[in-house]
Amino acid sequence: MDISVWFFISSGLFLGWSLGANHAVNVFGTAVVSKMVKFRTAAIISGIFVILGSVISGAGTTKTLTDLGSINAIAGSFSVALAVGISVTLMTRAKLPVSTSQAVIGGIIGWNIFTGSPTDYTSLTKILFSWVASPVIAAIFGFLIFKLMKKTVLKWKIHLLRLDNYTRIGLIVVGALASYSLGANNIANVMGMFVSAPLFKDMHIGNIITISSVHQLFLLGGIAIAIGIFTYGNNVMETVGTDLYKISPITGFVVVLAEFIVLFLFTSQTLEAFLLKNNLPSFPLVPLSTTQAFIGAVIGVGIAKDPSSINFKVLGKIAIGWGVAPLTAGLITFISLFFIQNVFEQKIIHPVPYEITTSVISKLNAERIETKQINDLLGQRFLNNKNFLNELKYRFDYDSKQIYSIFNYALIDSFKIDSSLVNTLPEKYDFTETEKNQLKKLHGKSFNHKIDFEDAVYSNLPMWSLSADKLKDKAILEKKIIIEELFRVSIKNKSSSK
Repeated sequence: MDISVWFFISSGLFLGWSLGANHAVNVFGTAVVSKMVKFRTAAIISGIFVILGSVISGAGTTKTLTDLGSINAIAGSFSVALAVGISVTLMTRAKLPVSTSQAVIGGIIGWNIFTGSPTDYTSLTKILFSWVASPVIAAIFGFLIFKLMKKTVLKWKIHLLRLDNYTRIGLIVVGALASYSLGANNIANVMGMFVSAPLFKDMHIGNIITISSVHQLFLLGGIAIAIGIFTYGNNVMETVGTDLYKISPITGFVVVLAEFIVLFLFTSQTLEAFLLKNNLPSFPLVPLSTTQAFIGAVIGVGIAKDPSSINFKVLGKIAIGWGVAPLTAGLITFISLFFIQNVFEQKIIHPVPYEITTSVISKLNAERIETKQINDLLGQRFLNNKNFLNELKYRFDYDSKQIYSIFNYALIDSFKIDSSLVNTLPEKYDFTETEKNQLKKLHGKSFNHKIDFEDAVYSNLPMWSLSADKLKDKAILEKKIIIEELFRVSIKNKSSSK
């Protein structure tokens, strides 16, 4: 691999380090501050489980982040990761438990604005919802769990030494679980912006194990987080552990348990499938702010125990940090992209072609998006996001959601159906013979737009229609992604075929 790739990816590793340094307090801070667990022990346990969570369960939240902004050039990924890392480090030095998720979103939106790329407001709304919901849910769990502990365990009159021992074990167990969830949920923040710019090749160990390029990225990111926890994690603990609220060992156990529950709710694909199967509302899989969940749990326990003991001045200071972090990250991203593109002459975005066709116009009309003013663009191909955006805005005052739809439909994304590949579809997705035969009938067909591909493959066929059954719809959408990836003609394939 080119050594320059390691240079660019170093910004992601730096971000991972700063995330670990800032978020160590969220998983083992209470155990360490209350002197129940030594920092060195906590850091080792946390590091191991963060890496496991990153590699095993990191995929779910990453998709939401890549939907928000597909940074497809490694120099662009480098700029965003570096800007976020600098923002988080500045907050860490100020001893503020900042939200890395918010800083990452600020960085990605900064990239979108600089490159003229549209922002997916559906994904952004899901993420914003989680920012509001997670501390509230954590506060509720923290409040309820503490009340339950007070009416049960604390009334059982367990010998003090034995209670201390149980509490220590409990802190280690919930700290390990929370560390796993921290890795699973936050690896998207560290490496999510590099996923669209493939850096590694899949590794095959014999014919048994295949380690994908994404999992290799997640492993590196997990290790970086673990090093951040070990080398600098005890600094932020002083703010939350001693200033915001005086945390006892029992309180610390409740706080981390409540935080773990919230992280699990917003990370687990298994839980999502269970809820959908039983027709229950599911939680969006988004990169959550573990800091917000932690602070929410601290507040919940504080209200249950003694509301007057909460230092709301410190809470306000932390909240300001949450607002400043994404703005800082977005601004630094914008400025760094300017220098990297114009001074160092690096590509911060790979040109992606767009073209308005009659099928694009039909799709837009179906969504009642004005198209009369852009009919003169039929057949024109744009290789620059900003030029395409300016042409659209010059003709009509489209809102952000409409712009996103036009970009999405006009994107040239080539597909060619090869019937010999149909039998390679993964067995675990249970493709039926009818579905396979339908694909084989289209052998040799080529498409330049995803909407044309979807129209040929899925339209008027009942097995591809979505229904009110969320679990069934989720399985259909997963199958569609597998089919698209199978027949997509990648840039690399195009180049090699010339």
